[in-house]
Amino acid sequence: MSEKWSEEKLQELREKFGDAHGGELHDPQFRKVADKIFSEGGTRMAPYAGVPSFLDAPLREVDPAKPNLDGLDVAIMGVPMDLGVTNRPGARFGPRALRAIERIGPYNHVLECAPVQDLNVADIGDIPFDSRYRLEKSLDNIEAYMSRVIDQGVVPLSVGGDHSITHPILKAVGRDEPVGLIHIDAHCDTGGSFDETKFHHGGPFRNAVLDGVLDPTRTVQIGIRGAAEYLWEFSKMSGMTVIHAEEVPALGIPAVIEKAKEVVGDGPVYISFDIDGIDPSFAPGTGTPEVGGLTTREVLEFLRGLKGLNVCGGDVVEVAPQYDPTTNSAHVGAQVLFEILSLMVFSPFVRKP
Repeated sequence: MSEKWSEEKLQELREKFGDAHGGELHDPQFRKVADKIFSEGGTRMAPYAGVPSFLDAPLREVDPAKPNLDGLDVAIMGVPMDLGVTNRPGARFGPRALRAIERIGPYNHVLECAPVQDLNVADIGDIPFDSRYRLEKSLDNIEAYMSRVIDQGVVPLSVGGDHSITHPILKAVGRDEPVGLIHIDAHCDTGGSFDETKFHHGGPFRNAVLDGVLDPTRTVQIGIRGAAEYLWEFSKMSGMTVIHAEEVPALGIPAVIEKAKEVVGDGPVYISFDIDGIDPSFAPGTGTPEVGGLTTREVLEFLRGLKGLNVCGGDVVEVAPQYDPTTNSAHVGAQVLFEILSLMVFSPFVRKP
């Protein structure tokens, strides 16, 4: 039974909170966060002020040829390239759109962490490309840059760009040992070559398996749906676990979480989130929307249930902001970026013993 309201209770609250500013908190967990956000005078930076960065993380200018990432646990970077799309272009503007989203974090109330404050993290800008026209060359640029990040023991968290960027990232992340994958998407992206190339956003995970950097038996793909189902036989034949969007309501998110944990196990696992995994009623800003998708609440519940996994990297891709004047799609993408970074707070891979 709750305490009955009284004049004494009112006086107690007045003494404790009457003259306190917003950062003077009494719960130790909340105070730990507030002390990093509020000044002594009780002010904090306005969310609309300053130079925008991913999740308001500190900006660090680096030399692309020799990026100095000393002291970082996680580097967040933009990958503004969408030469691999099969339908509507525009995901090259995704990184800029996500940086412009304000008021994501700093506190994750479910996972009980403030990832930008709990980790040494910085926005290190965008990966530079030698050519804005040559897809294969751009993929080589991504792999080379990611290798420089990983060589310094820093975990990459990327914002695309189309889904073709994940193949070269996995070539860098999984170069020594194939990694597992948690993949949220409308499409399996395990298609083959067409229009004279295998390098496109419909095939990064087939390419990664065949390159020996992705373990298909430790891969789970969630939210799959749509008319391209006939293109995804590689997923089944290679041993990937596919959970279609229409299966999710009957299974329930807790069961999907347990299945994902069972599949990926304790080894290093990469998380890749395509915005079209979300139903277009929530996030229409993408090049290949598919109705009947996951809700934002389902995706957040699922990701938060992965706390403790050995996350070795992640990405958010396919946000094409010009198809969504509400900015909801970029907002969803930024929130998912925050959730993946939050998982890294508890990842043994990031917090090496």
